[in-house]
Amino acid sequence: MRTQVISLTLNERIRFEMRVQVAFPALVFVLLLLMGGCGGGESSAPEEKEPTNSTAPAQTTAEATQNTTVASAPDESTPLAIISTTGERSEVEVEIADDEAEQRRGLMERTELGENAGMLFVFDRDEPRSFWMRNTLIPLSIAYIASDGRIVDIQDMQPLDETSHPSAEPAQYALEVNQGFFAERGIEVGNEVEIPDLRGSSG
Repeated sequence: MRTQVISLTLNERIRFEMRVQVAFPALVFVLLLLMGGCGGGESSAPEEKEPTNSTAPAQTTAEATQNTTVASAPDESTPLAIISTTGERSEVEVEIADDEAEQRRGLMERTELGENAGMLFVFDRDEPRSFWMRNTLIPLSIAYIASDGRIVDIQDMQPLDETSHPSAEPAQYALEVNQGFFAERGIEVGNEVEIPDLRGSSG
């Protein structure tokens, strides 16, 4: 009888140790999953090959917070001129977005844009481009511009619309301004843009 009691106790002990050996790694695994899930917040940046965000290029458009205040603008802006079909010259003060972070952020979260202000997205070469309006609160017009300064496409884009707006032709630049800016000034496809000298610009 005594031997049987000891044997039961030994069996129970072995079972307990086996449960601990199985339960402990499972607990560690669950904790690691929970910690990994808490690390990444939702991002407004598109995945590769997605449209560049307006304001951020759809294949490039920016991580944004849920705040709706006017985002701070860069300290400097650069003048850019567009020559309409009638020869009229329109000036725009542009912020330059020439690195990936600036291009992803674009004009997201802004609640206003100056009347003659805009953002010029600068890429390495002419390629098909696409923008969207994720987290972009103001209506915009976009002009896609080839490396020779010729406007190859103009489109209007609505706030918070995640529809892609692909360029009609390859472009090296994209200029975003308040919606209606181009139409009000008679600016259309085929017009010329005097791209500023950006060689001294650092992103």
